[in-house]
Amino acid sequence: MGIVQRQGLRNTVISYFGLALGFVNTAFVLPRLLAPAQLGLTTLLVSIATVYAQFAAFGFASVGIRFFPYFRNREAGHHGFLPFLLGVPLLGFVVITAVYLLGKPLILAQYDPDDVALLQPFYAWAALLALFTLLYSLQDAYLKGLYHTAFSSFLQDIILRVLIAGLALLYGKGLLTFPEFVLCYIGLYGAIALLLTGYLAFIGELHLRPTTAALRVRPVGEIVRFGAFALLSSLSGSILGFIDSWMVGAQISLAAAGVYGIAYNISTALTIPARSLNKIAFPLLAQYWKDQDLPRMADFYRDTTRLNTILGCYLALGIGLNLDFIYSLIKNPVYATGTTAVLLLLAGRLYDGITGVNGLIVVTSPRYRFDLIFNLSLAGITVVLNRLLIPRLGITGSALATLFAIVAINTARTWFVWYSYRLQPFTWRIPVVLAVAAGSGLLVWLVPALPSPLLTMLLRGSLLTGLYGGTLLGLGLVPEAQPLLKKLLRR
Repeated sequence: MGIVQRQGLRNTVISYFGLALGFVNTAFVLPRLLAPAQLGLTTLLVSIATVYAQFAAFGFASVGIRFFPYFRNREAGHHGFLPFLLGVPLLGFVVITAVYLLGKPLILAQYDPDDVALLQPFYAWAALLALFTLLYSLQDAYLKGLYHTAFSSFLQDIILRVLIAGLALLYGKGLLTFPEFVLCYIGLYGAIALLLTGYLAFIGELHLRPTTAALRVRPVGEIVRFGAFALLSSLSGSILGFIDSWMVGAQISLAAAGVYGIAYNISTALTIPARSLNKIAFPLLAQYWKDQDLPRMADFYRDTTRLNTILGCYLALGIGLNLDFIYSLIKNPVYATGTTAVLLLLAGRLYDGITGVNGLIVVTSPRYRFDLIFNLSLAGITVVLNRLLIPRLGITGSALATLFAIVAINTARTWFVWYSYRLQPFTWRIPVVLAVAAGSGLLVWLVPALPSPLLTMLLRGSLLTGLYGGTLLGLGLVPEAQPLLKKLLRR
């Protein structure tokens, strides 16, 4: 756990600082300076670029993590692994770009005429955003295999958000038109991809000379088959993550997609612990499978699940109990219509954390093909539920569909990991943590609101921290904190 703790700690610090920046962007900067339809447009462009890049990558981001342990040899330039990792996706990008440009009339036909007028000028630029996203994801996967994850987190979670806020302020001051803002927004993704390339050169890992050895380390057919399954699996996962905003924009409006995007961004606070962990957990689990070290994998599975549950409950309660304060910071009352959606999305994120790294275990296991079955089934259900619920419940229906999808896929994966490998993430501590969280949350919720939303937030936050954190420490449910606690008590 040494490398996990070091890299995990760095990623956690960076991610939570990035969370604070993201909150400032979400609550203060973007909603005040951009109209809901403009926010919906930027959200849609990023969603299109993400799925576009995944098609082009052909699952090679996952290939980079899954198979890098077999190529690892710095003296030999890792046997030409990096040019192999980049080459196939760049060829795929050419093909997908042609399909994307030819499909323009079909895609634009899904939106209202007013939204089409906003989207059409930037349709082709989404291809460039997809290229930048592709290059960043492939280099990030390579760095994960090298156990160098902090810098990419720094770029993604801090630098990019600071620069986006700066662009929004320039737009708000009238120094940029909205089209110029969007083009600069796309350019920022290119900048962080280039910075990641520079970092690889700085650490001496930018090995761009192709070699035939890359084709002999592992059978090419095995790599391509895994890439195909990883592609379908990641696409179905993206459908779970992006189809809601797409369908809200198509079935309601881009303005509604902007409101939903704010709700979605608020709920992503719960993903920070898992995201910080997963950047190092993926290659580590791949190594466990290579070494057939299931006992250590079982310990890792349980320990990370407990920590995710503890942090997830605290964040879910902290956000849910203070939504009035959060939305009071956004002066436009239209965005507050997403309150119910936030609560449903928080429930889904929390369930995802409580069930642990089941998806990563399946993807890195010899039975990785089953993850595709889970994801494709749930992606289909998600599309159907969004189609049924959005016309009836609006953005609340989309959030409800996402909640069901997350619960279903994580339940299925957890059962599959237990059935296949007798690995399960739960100990007696998990239900106790949930009981403590429920009791603390109920007591804090019963505290009457003060005239000031800020004072209410400070009071509830302080009570929640004291009740929840104090009870967990008193019951010994966070053994990692016991040495520090004893040291403080001695002082």
